[in-house]
Amino acid sequence: MRLISTPSAPAAIGPYSQAHITGSLLFTAGQIPLIPETMEMVTGPIEPQTERVLQNLDAILAAAGTGWDRVVKTTVFLTDLADFAAFNAVYEKHLGSAKPARSTVQVAALPKGAKVEIELVAEV
Repeated sequence: MRLISTPSAPAAIGPYSQAHITGSLLFTAGQIPLIPETMEMVTGPIEPQTERVLQNLDAILAAAGTGWDRVVKTTVFLTDLADFAAFNAVYEKHLGSAKPARSTVQVAALPKGAKVEIELVAEV
């Protein structure tokens, strides 16, 4: 198992790591819309929060030497499924032709009041 850590994604805010590679798979921790340089939350509507989360995942994927074209599964946590369409538009634009399997669930709350959190599994 190999630890993945990059300053281009938010540092862990608890006893966990950004990601691990085991075998040929990368497993990330859930990412919320924290700005890595300041550890401040992106607030406001779901769209800028989603873009920040995806940028954080971009950084982790790059640190692991892989990309969205090798992501096999994402799990998305939203605090309000009414945001699904707006979230999905940002997600689809960001991922381009990548179409990983995905689960999306509504949760009661996320850390620091985030509206969205995403974790993923990718091939490396």
